[in-house]
Amino acid sequence: MEHAHGNPGPGGWGTILLYKEHKKEISGGEKETTNNIMEMTAVIEGLKQLKFECEVDIYSDSAYVVNAFNQGWIYNWMKNNWRTSGKEPVKNVELWKVLYNLTKKHKTTFYKVKGHSDNELNNRCDELARNAIKSL
Repeated sequence: MEHAHGNPGPGGWGTILLYKEHKKEISGGEKETTNNIMEMTAVIEGLKQLKFECEVDIYSDSAYVVNAFNQGWIYNWMKNNWRTSGKEPVKNVELWKVLYNLTKKHKTTFYKVKGHSDNELNNRCDELARNAIKSL
């Protein structure tokens, strides 16, 4: 989950990791970033926390991130040398490469959740992201 004020502008991300009775919250921010970068960073930083191969359900309100995997965009970008179907360079390619490599270390499933609604964990991630922006 992410949150940015202005695009580009200051932005934050928040991630909650759950495993059985364990819960860990992490967050961070950047003074000059975009929504897409923060959305990707939230997933990357969450996956980086995992110490060994896991089955991971990733819930995000980011259609950008979820659709890249669930609709196969990232696989097409890779086949096309990190170019879009319109032959443009993929934006944030370095982050996409990091994210892709992290998903290969684990069995990942992506789920899209509605942002800013009644999803308690997603709302908490938004709060973590807003707090990260305030602490910049």
